[in-house]
Amino acid sequence: MKAIIAEKPSVAREIAQLLNANQRKDGYLEGNGYCITWALGHLVSLGMPEDHGIRGFDKASLPIFPDPFLLIPRPIKKQNHKGYQPDPSALKQLKTIRNVIDRCDSIIVATDAGREGELIFRYIYDYLKCTKPFERLWISSLTEKAIQGGFKKLQPGSAFEGLYQAAKSRSEADWLVGINATQALSIAANQDVYSLGRVQTPTLALICKRFEDHHNFTQKKYWQIQLKHRKEYLDFTSRSTEQWEDKKQAEQILRSIEREGRATVENVSIQTVKEPSPLLFDLTELQKEANRKLGLSADEVLQTAQALYEKRFITYPRTGSKYIPEDLWAEIPELVRILNTVDQFKPAISTLKFGNFNKRIVNDLKVTDHHGLLITTKIPSALTATEKAIYDMIAYRLLESLSEHCSKQVSHITLKVHHYEFNIKGSKILTKGWRAIKGILSEHNDNNKNNDSTSNNHNVEETLIDLPEMKIGDELKISQTELQEKTTQPPKLYSEADLLSAMENAGRSIEDKEAQKAISNIGIGTPATRASIIETLLSRNYINRKSKALVPTEKGLKVYHLVKEQKIANVQMTAEWEMALDKIEKGELSSKQFINDIQHYTVEITNELLSLHIPQENIPELKCPKCQQHHLIIKDKIVKCPDEQCNWILFRTICGVQLSIKDLTLLLTQNKTSLIKNMKSKNGKKFDAYLTLDDKVNLIFKFS
Repeated sequence: MKAIIAEKPSVAREIAQLLNANQRKDGYLEGNGYCITWALGHLVSLGMPEDHGIRGFDKASLPIFPDPFLLIPRPIKKQNHKGYQPDPSALKQLKTIRNVIDRCDSIIVATDAGREGELIFRYIYDYLKCTKPFERLWISSLTEKAIQGGFKKLQPGSAFEGLYQAAKSRSEADWLVGINATQALSIAANQDVYSLGRVQTPTLALICKRFEDHHNFTQKKYWQIQLKHRKEYLDFTSRSTEQWEDKKQAEQILRSIEREGRATVENVSIQTVKEPSPLLFDLTELQKEANRKLGLSADEVLQTAQALYEKRFITYPRTGSKYIPEDLWAEIPELVRILNTVDQFKPAISTLKFGNFNKRIVNDLKVTDHHGLLITTKIPSALTATEKAIYDMIAYRLLESLSEHCSKQVSHITLKVHHYEFNIKGSKILTKGWRAIKGILSEHNDNNKNNDSTSNNHNVEETLIDLPEMKIGDELKISQTELQEKTTQPPKLYSEADLLSAMENAGRSIEDKEAQKAISNIGIGTPATRASIIETLLSRNYINRKSKALVPTEKGLKVYHLVKEQKIANVQMTAEWEMALDKIEKGELSSKQFINDIQHYTVEITNELLSLHIPQENIPELKCPKCQQHHLIIKDKIVKCPDEQCNWILFRTICGVQLSIKDLTLLLTQNKTSLIKNMKSKNGKKFDAYLTLDDKVNLIFKFS
């Protein structure tokens, strides 16, 4: 009998159906010589400090270096919010897995084929003190063909030791940095709890720095002159290369140009530009595109893609590659034929050259654990609107990638009036290529977009207009002039798409050119974890979504100002850790050396944070409204009575808005806050209301 451990029940059912293991049991499936069970995500995790005998936040205990780390069943918060307890569902499933393993001779690991999937199984294996041999099922899709192929090519568990060591090192490093930094800053802040993390804090620093750069930007007015021309029955405009900060000077120049009435062609540059077809999506690129086009969060995209994967409609979503290996190329025409059975895709497919697809996506050297995102041979059915939108994105991107390049003729023409230069830029499509797939001709290829630059480049944007033929020395009549008032623009606040780009390319933002060169292609976090990092910052009330932008809260800015000069917020350091984890996976660095380095780093950041001088917020002394006996404990998230018999508690975040100290004081002294604006109801609608306490000291809304 062989045990198979999948990551989720849905995946276990797919495998069981293929293997004819159809006897349903409590927590597993059995038949045909197999027992198939599942994890429920991370069933086992690293123990908390209290599991190592360290209770509370104690300066003398820092830094905490468990040796060895204890593994415990997944913990959940106790209902009274004091400490943690094992998750009953995790305990039950671990017992099932133990019983299944005890009945079997060997194990087939079928958790997701990646760093986290490997860790999920290995932590269960170590926690249960199992010694039975195991093999690895490594597949990129859950189609019948992929699973059958995977079972024919099972690999020894030892082949993935590097992957496990990298996953384990990442887990332990996050624990060491997160636990020690959080406790150190909380102690320095007089027990106000501030969560810090190895990747979380540099990401917060990126958001806060951009927010402050945006708000501290001084806007300046300037003027440019636009001229209108007409030649060969075509109307077009030119714009001055120079910008004037003095309006009167610009007006004088405008009058002299009007008197002249003509412009002379000084230079003509016509180039043929080839725009290569886009590559396949990796997870981060899909998240960025879906955020820009559909307004979905990174986490929503990941959850949707995961659902499509488990329904066997797309390949494994947590990929960091945009390429496929050579041996997969033979399967691509079948995917196109499948799409051609769907009316929606027929017009796009009609533009492709069958038998002569573009092979740009084929590159064995650039395929990591998994290839770029593909559809499967299973035709989608019963999709939600969001699932369909994501599936369509992946399908259209495949068709675009197989198309030829788009060829454009780009014209740059320089005119002169007196000694003032004017530019005309235009372009026309010569061959549509990949842009014919969705009929989009005006967008630029998103593959190399960089949204991080300050918008001070005010040259004429490239437009798809066909300009008349012009040569040097030609004179153009000026039919109309316009003085255009403009304003320099601040750096754009990060959308989730922009933040994902900044995280992905964190190495490029480092000012030290040598250091930048070394880690230019290394980001912070991984494609699989970036969404959860953003969600963590949101759940910690460090950032909020404001329209399409991510902006820091008052609490987030406070943390940023405390740590922005500290190593914990250093983007370069975090990017270098990611590079080290990659080396562990490849067997080029020992995990022991990595953890030693992390421990030295932890000592440094702990000492830095403990030495911070943090002025205390002026917290008023307010009596408990219920027992009227004790002064309330006022924290960032909650207000509570210290008397356990009374047990009155108030959560400070109400319908998405945090209650300020001022409104808290008004509520508890006058039983009515000021008007709280922009609260959000369960259905997403915003509303304004006053807050008061009823006769049983429960919070209620009062509407004006």
